Amino acid sequence: MAVTKTHPISSTLNLALEYILNPKKTDEKLLVSSYGCSPETADIEFGWTREKAQNFRGKHLARHLIQSFEPGETTPEQAHEIGMRLAQEVLGGKYEFVLTTHIDRGHIHNHIIFNAVSFVDYKKYQSNKLSYRFIRQTSDNLCEEYGLSVIRNPKSKGKSYIEHTAAKQGKSWKAQLKMAVDINISRAKDFDEFLRLMEQSGYKVKRQNKNISFCTDGRERYMRSKTLGDDYTVEAIKERIAGRARKITALKINRRINLIIDIQDCIKAQESKGYEHWTKMNNLKQAAKTLNFLTENNITTYEDLEKSAERTHKDFDSISEKIKSVEKQINTTALLIKNVETYSRLKPVMDKYKKAKNKEQFKEKYRAEITLFEAAFKELKNAHYPPVKELRQSYSKLTEEKEKLYEEYKKCKSKAAEIDVVKSNVETLLGASHKPSREKSAFLE
Repeated sequence: MAVTKTHPISSTLNLALEYILNPKKTDEKLLVSSYGCSPETADIEFGWTREKAQNFRGKHLARHLIQSFEPGETTPEQAHEIGMRLAQEVLGGKYEFVLTTHIDRGHIHNHIIFNAVSFVDYKKYQSNKLSYRFIRQTSDNLCEEYGLSVIRNPKSKGKSYIEHTAAKQGKSWKAQLKMAVDINISRAKDFDEFLRLMEQSGYKVKRQNKNISFCTDGRERYMRSKTLGDDYTVEAIKERIAGRARKITALKINRRINLIIDIQDCIKAQESKGYEHWTKMNNLKQAAKTLNFLTENNITTYEDLEKSAERTHKDFDSISEKIKSVEKQINTTALLIKNVETYSRLKPVMDKYKKAKNKEQFKEKYRAEITLFEAAFKELKNAHYPPVKELRQSYSKLTEEKEKLYEEYKKCKSKAAEIDVVKSNVETLLGASHKPSREKSAFLE
């Protein structure tokens, strides 16, 4: 399990970097990495990138992301590897960052300090609920990939994490109320009987215009039924009692092929005749859509379906690998552009330094410029590179290629998901949860 949190750095960036780079915390700096900059000169390089961003009006210099792991669950080396992958996926190769792994406390944790501005397009990093959710989701996915525990926290509007956990365990009062409403809807013949059944179940009922509220002994406030969801308004409850079951959001029929519902395992269908009827009708429609898919794609046997699914997934994997390759080229080109521009811009300063009579005084005055030049020179020393103009043209072409690949990626992903649903539906229709026998293979003959 890894817990993540972020906060902005508005001043003393150098002190923040100095803290995370502490040799005593990072196994004598063995657990230190960086991207797009040198750890020792990161504050200077961050500053130069921000200066090049002419439209930058932000008050933050950088952001500090902390990723903490459960004690004893991972090694320092693995934690550092996870931290590097987290930074790469979240920042997309556009922001300079320094990553360190601290091992001086009871739990291993990563520190990632990244620039507030991209060195690729000089755009400000947008920190909001959506971006933080992406950080947390990416961290959780990586933990799962490495076999670490994960606490999922899918917050929905109006539901706290504590309430979500309690609801999963069946302890939430809101969850209990929802269950009571569902059960009594399936028992009631009309709305008045439903209200009587709710009272018999121990709930106080209060009607207010078009709303209805419930409460129990020991609770001070009533809860309106509509706060339970769209299927719990007065109108929706009446429709469900009358047998005109509303289509629950998670099971809405649309143009896509959806999984056929197993009525025997569906508690709602067992409790509500109206819902059971809707489920059967939905299954007939999904079976028809499945058959149409097989006919349109000239798939007549289960073996054909398996081969088609295998080809589709291979295409999806292939396009994914192409995108990763192009993204790697984009990141490499972006770094090269940065270093070439830094070298070209600061070379006149370095030439003056070589000719200066008092080199110490000159170096003290232009310490930042000389440090950046030396860092860029070090990166370019053994590299062969074309002019910046050509590099920028190459970067633009790679970006266009990536956008085209992403469009293809979306289509392949949708196709792979669709054929997986079709395959599952075919197995359900044939009455098997495994590969059908050869006698059942020619299902369209």
